[in-house]
Amino acid sequence: MEGETRIPSSDVLPTSGSTAKLAGAASKKQPPPESLESIRIRSLVVASFWAIVIFLGLPTWWWTTSIHRARLPLREMQEWADGKACKPAFPLQIVIDAPSLQEIEAEHLVRITQHALDDLNEFSAHHLRLRLGKNPMPLNVTKTPTSLTNGAGSTGNSGDEIAILQEAALTVRLLGHESTANFRAELQVHSTVLDVYYGPSQVPSISSSSSALANFIAIKLQDIFAEEQATIAYILSSSNSPTSNHYLSTGPGQSTHTSQISPSSPREHRSGSSRTSATELATRLASRMTRSLKYAPTYHLTISLFTSTASPSDWDIDSALAESLAPLLESLSGISNFTVDTQVQLYATFSPSVQSPKYDSSLGIWTLREEDLSGFINAAEWPLSPSIGAGPTLNFVLYVPDPGNVPLVIKGSQASSWLIPQWGGVFILNSPPGASNESRRLAGLSKDEIQPALLTFSHQLLSFLGAPQSPPSLPLQLQTLTRLRAASLFFSASSTMGSLARLTVALPSIAIPETVSTAVDTTLAQLRRTCDALKVGRFNDALSHARVAEAEAENGFFEKSMVGQVYFPDEHKVAVYLPLLGPVGVPLVMSALKELKRLWTSLKTA
Repeated sequence: MEGETRIPSSDVLPTSGSTAKLAGAASKKQPPPESLESIRIRSLVVASFWAIVIFLGLPTWWWTTSIHRARLPLREMQEWADGKACKPAFPLQIVIDAPSLQEIEAEHLVRITQHALDDLNEFSAHHLRLRLGKNPMPLNVTKTPTSLTNGAGSTGNSGDEIAILQEAALTVRLLGHESTANFRAELQVHSTVLDVYYGPSQVPSISSSSSALANFIAIKLQDIFAEEQATIAYILSSSNSPTSNHYLSTGPGQSTHTSQISPSSPREHRSGSSRTSATELATRLASRMTRSLKYAPTYHLTISLFTSTASPSDWDIDSALAESLAPLLESLSGISNFTVDTQVQLYATFSPSVQSPKYDSSLGIWTLREEDLSGFINAAEWPLSPSIGAGPTLNFVLYVPDPGNVPLVIKGSQASSWLIPQWGGVFILNSPPGASNESRRLAGLSKDEIQPALLTFSHQLLSFLGAPQSPPSLPLQLQTLTRLRAASLFFSASSTMGSLARLTVALPSIAIPETVSTAVDTTLAQLRRTCDALKVGRFNDALSHARVAEAEAENGFFEKSMVGQVYFPDEHKVAVYLPLLGPVGVPLVMSALKELKRLWTSLKTA
């Protein structure tokens, strides 16, 4: 028809059927295929990331987080702690000097005296060994050095005489006197010499198997070293090692010689008072161990002058120290080192917890109660530091009371000095009657006035160091202290080795640096040398080796780098690693899985 308008075919709206066909064609359309070059690049990128992780990341992580554990001789360390590596002995050399006896008589006396000592000895680790010293021959007769014979009468190596005499614990001089009816012994206070006096008729015959003189010498020697023997037994028992049980369970050292002792044997002489003396000795030993300080390489001594008024404000302490205390500190230098400082404090008042001194009109003295002695030190106002220097500090206070409270003593005992365990000592210096403040201020304290206090401080210092109270000879006390320190340090270092070995096994995650291994090797070497020196009686050498062993053992056990790993639990590690490895690890793992899936698909289609 002429009036109709034609619509172009391209403008015709699609029907519902044509729309469905177009949607199906669009859904079936795939992206263009990935080229081989892009696949290869993607695979190389993923592989490069994993190569960095495996060959660089993991080794770096392992190297930076691994715990280094140096190899330690654990078995040997435990053997030292258990006492299996060494059974120390303390043979004390006793030199018998008998110038008045013939050589054969002296040798026989030494032999039967040794038998008597063996019968008395009930502690096999500590024993006395007698040696006969002979006076040197004149140089124009022979050039052979002095010889020594042992208890059996055999002649020892003369070249070792000087070394033996240097290590001799005691020299017994037998001095015969015509007028001597009974035996008498005198111990020299300032030397290691015991003088024994006897009559000419009391010398034992060569054919006799026992002698009253030999028994007397044996009893005296056993009494002199009884406290040392008990202290070493205490140290052994405190070490809790099988060695201590072996020694402490051992009966009399050599009971085979009992038959050779006469009816008046030393054991019978001592049976009446053995229980009493043992009880007293145990009490004295417990008291000494309570107040003695733990061993330290260095001790600091603070000597203070405290006055209740303004005088005396000056004292000649330097001269007094050089004359009274310096020689003792020099003798103790082989055991520990000491530093000394002094100070003066005026108007030093009592502690508020201490009652004021009470006047005793019957005795004309001022007294302090014993219960106030421990609180006598006014720690709040007196400048006494407990930690001056590298080692423990011992405070020694010289207190000058008010002239109106003189003389000031302790109630009951009337003593003017006392010891405060683990802290120091106090000495009250009472000025002469009638001395005024002005005269004391002008004169000060002289060296002679200070020396009694320093002498008391010297005895207190020895008590703090663990020196025995008997025998009264100072050189013997210092020798005994050397042996006791060598024994305590030896067992302390051995026990530390055992503790370190058990710690290493119990904590496998703890770090053990090479410095610990070096310290352990040094400690074990020094322990061997200490043990060897103890067995031959070279106690000074044993102490020097034991000091090194104890220091190295402490350094190894308390190594700072070992402590950090103990407090690093596994939960802490998870909390650290998850936030770091989660964001990095998930993309790497997923990309690796896709690549593996693609390779598996390509292999199946091929």
